[in-house]
Amino acid sequence: MRRLPSLNALRFFDSAARQASFTLAAKELCVTHSAVSQQIRQLEEWLGCALFERRAGRVHLTAAGLDLQRAAHDAFDLLERRCDALKRSTQPAELAVGAPASFLSNWLIPRLERFEALHPDIRVRLQTAADAALLNTQRVDALILAGRAWPREWDVTPLFAETIGPVCIPALAARIRGAADVLAMPLLHTSSRPDAWKDWAARQGIALAPRQAGREFDHLGHMLEAAAAGLGVAIAPAVLVESELHRGRLAAPLDFVESGAAFSLCLRRDAVRADAAHERLRDWLLASADAG
Repeated sequence: MRRLPSLNALRFFDSAARQASFTLAAKELCVTHSAVSQQIRQLEEWLGCALFERRAGRVHLTAAGLDLQRAAHDAFDLLERRCDALKRSTQPAELAVGAPASFLSNWLIPRLERFEALHPDIRVRLQTAADAALLNTQRVDALILAGRAWPREWDVTPLFAETIGPVCIPALAARIRGAADVLAMPLLHTSSRPDAWKDWAARQGIALAPRQAGREFDHLGHMLEAAAAGLGVAIAPAVLVESELHRGRLAAPLDFVESGAAFSLCLRRDAVRADAAHERLRDWLLASADAG
């Protein structure tokens, strides 16, 4: 049997020593001031020496108190690390993955069950997100975005090239023979990609008017719904309209061309080094991208 004082008393002492205050220790431990005083007094009686001295209304560690504080700090730190490691080893790791809503709905969610089957010890929490600040502030663990240039502090893995093209209802698609036919129709725009039509037209060797006639929507999903309602022709990445094309709600009369961007997995460099779950997510995304 170990000859130790009450571990609860040692815990109270550790808090009071770190805070240099019984009052602050009571707040940290969610107990009363008198409860802290009582535990410290019992510990001092067990040890047979004073741990604190009171001067000018404040408490100060004695030489014995300083000696015990160093030992208690090291011991509690070690216990905290080991308990945390054991807890993490028996609970599923959780990864918060952010991506635009359209990418989540059309690409990631239909494939997520495969990842969960392969990695039951990792729980993926999906979040609609396209803001780099969410990754930098660690509000998400990973972002999947389409882009060309990335912050240097990120670890970025391209998954597949982005291809874009006009999409509309089949009745409108039947009247389209070339790019000029598309640009003669009402164009649907999204504020998240204001230059999408301009970039696509440039790749067709056509100059687009500064404000081609059409409607603008805040979200790509709304724009695609407008296209499916026959309100005009939308411009969208192929990967985000696969299900609509397959169901016949939309058609891609001129197919798709590479935009120069790539859908990529973005991680913080420090997170990649610290957590194997990020590596497993990246490996699975690459394999899924290769499989189509």
